[in-house]
Amino acid sequence: MNRETRIELEAAAFRRLVEHLGERTDVQNIDLMNLAGFCRNCLSKWYRAGAEDKGIELELEEAREIVYGMPYAEWKSKYQMEASAEQKAEFDKNHH
Repeated sequence: MNRETRIELEAAAFRRLVEHLGERTDVQNIDLMNLAGFCRNCLSKWYRAGAEDKGIELELEEAREIVYGMPYAEWKSKYQMEASAEQKAEFDKNHH
């Protein structure tokens, strides 16, 4: 496989991941962090870092809108729920 095809496939996989996460608004970021060690915010930061590596200025909020499919504040107000004590305990166990 040549480099261009690999990049196209990687981009397609990223777009599908973002689409899937957009369909699964029931899955909270803390759930993703507890299970996989990354979340939508991580993807946004990685996207922004990739832009910076290419010399492209991209604000974090712009990257978040790409990943969340809407402004982050709007996503939070529509879909983010308060983390349970169990979710918080699991996060603390794994990330501190």
